[in-house]
Amino acid sequence: MVKASTQYKREHKKDYGHEKVDILYEDPYLMIILKPSGILSVPYEGSKARTAIDAVEQIMRKNGSYAKNHRPFVVHRLDRDTSGVMMFAMTETAQKKIMDTWHTMVTERLYRAVAENPKKGLLPPQGCIDAPLAYNAHNIGFVPRPSDTPSESAYKHRAHQSHEATSIYERNLHFKDGKAEFKTISARTNYTIIAQGLTHTLFELSLDTGRKNQIRAHLSYMGYPLAGDENYRAKTDPFKRLALHARTLEFDHPFTGKHLKFEVAEPEEWLTYVQKGDPHPATPIWNKREAHTMPEMNHNAIKKPVSHKKLAGMDYISRGKLIGKNKKS
Repeated sequence: MVKASTQYKREHKKDYGHEKVDILYEDPYLMIILKPSGILSVPYEGSKARTAIDAVEQIMRKNGSYAKNHRPFVVHRLDRDTSGVMMFAMTETAQKKIMDTWHTMVTERLYRAVAENPKKGLLPPQGCIDAPLAYNAHNIGFVPRPSDTPSESAYKHRAHQSHEATSIYERNLHFKDGKAEFKTISARTNYTIIAQGLTHTLFELSLDTGRKNQIRAHLSYMGYPLAGDENYRAKTDPFKRLALHARTLEFDHPFTGKHLKFEVAEPEEWLTYVQKGDPHPATPIWNKREAHTMPEMNHNAIKKPVSHKKLAGMDYISRGKLIGKNKKS
């Protein structure tokens, strides 16, 4: 079933399926691109959707620079709906070296995000969110509560039977006394508040750990779901896209040693919107078409990590349980 937000994009997004990828830099070893929102970084099994790596290959074929030993290789990813600066390796050798040295060669990665303010309690101007993540049956990251349990899905049964784990979800399960439990992985997100309005906040963020969905899960956990984020129950969608942008990528070139920095600012309207405030935001299209059936999240902001019992999980956990129950019935 197609999500309501995806259907809305198909109907109203002018460049849907034809998003433009801009090449910012290229040398024999690596390439830096600007990935637009709405396009996958790389393909996943079973998907036929156009990806950023497809777009780059097409550009290279047109200009005659594509070759078997000179083509894009993935070294990191951005979520489909996240825009921003992204790197590809140009050879398999470069891919291995970049991936092996990523945490030392990259000196700075900065993101900007617009998030909804919590109902009460605001975060201090800057800090670090240190909260381990788990992954549900949809491979969506979240900060789990003690009461959260994996769905009764095929993934669970295969994992229990020592089937080779192929998804993030399967790799982050373990079994105790015959029952499946979520296995968490460390995750730390540093944040600075750039601007805070009556209804939304503009954040700048950097990652100590690069986990899938890390920024989205952590800000939601703190009571600040990103604007336009259907997965984490955002109530506003002012930009008709996920309000997350990879703004800065700064690194020491792994082959030449040259220090390089690439920076592309987020849309100017983000800051304007936050400063102005929106006391009567439009209802997101997915809220209009799909009624919420899960309990509300706790939007209380947390100034420092507290016990999981005081935190609410995202709705996809309950949704995963519901899917599991339906499969069993």
